[in-house]
Amino acid sequence: MGRPAKFDRDQAVEIVMNDIWKNGFGACSVKAISENLGITRSSFYNAFQSRAALFEEILERYSNQSPNRVLFQVDNDTRIIPLLTQMFAEVCHARASDPEGRGCMAVNCVAELVGVNETLGPMMERAVMDSIERLELLLRHAAINGEIEDHGDLREKALALQNLLIGLNVMCKVVRSEKDLWAATQQTLRGLDIHAE
Repeated sequence: MGRPAKFDRDQAVEIVMNDIWKNGFGACSVKAISENLGITRSSFYNAFQSRAALFEEILERYSNQSPNRVLFQVDNDTRIIPLLTQMFAEVCHARASDPEGRGCMAVNCVAELVGVNETLGPMMERAVMDSIERLELLLRHAAINGEIEDHGDLREKALALQNLLIGLNVMCKVVRSEKDLWAATQQTLRGLDIHAE
């Protein structure tokens, strides 16, 4: 009798990430995940400890491949407004290119978990707040660089950019045209005076 195939943990995390992305966290019980991966429940717990711990690992993996990861890869010489414009263009492209129209996994999970899941809800809430704070910091950097003017409204602009990002990642489930998504995004960016032509 041959040995069973070795469990590929990295591949398993990718599979579960895509399941959560498509079906939501609630639909991915330990039983469902174990069956999908072809492992026992005890093997699941040996590999991942808990469903919440696995989700945290998945969220980190997703964040590292998401278009907005560039917001955390900035140095003092980075021009912020072109970076933001390009990031939003990449979001439009990525969402329109997804044949399943899943939107953003993180945004989906914010809607599903915040105010509902006592463990993961606060984590998703913190992720959104961290993103807002990061956007505000980048806008302050842009003001110091002379790319934009600081009229005392950079916090509000950061909130508006986060709102645009969340809204775009939901709207793309219905509006599937990259051209339309980008046109709507450009209107908002220009309205905020945060757009590189």
